Amino acid sequence: MEAVLADLDTAPISEPVRAMLRFLRKVTQSTVTAEDARVLKASGVSHAQIDDALAVCWAFNVINRIADAFAFDVPGPEAFAASAKMLLSRGYK
Repeated sequence: MEAVLADLDTAPISEPVRAMLRFLRKVTQSTVTAEDARVLKASGVSHAQIDDALAVCWAFNVINRIADAFAFDVPGPEAFAASAKMLLSRGYK
């Protein structure tokens, strides 16, 4: 994760994942074209994988924009760590 955030081009991830992350960055920050989708498919990403990634990307983008618009309070690292520990032990219920 840290390597991907530091430099997507040199991070130790598969090429399909790298292509998907580039595509999702463009979806979030710019306008995508049919050529962008062709490049993604040529990297080995399936249509179903594209659909799933776009759904997750859309959800995060909407939530982030709403949170920014309403100045939601974001807890610190300690709260996230406590939540992660609880979810790992109990799961989503």
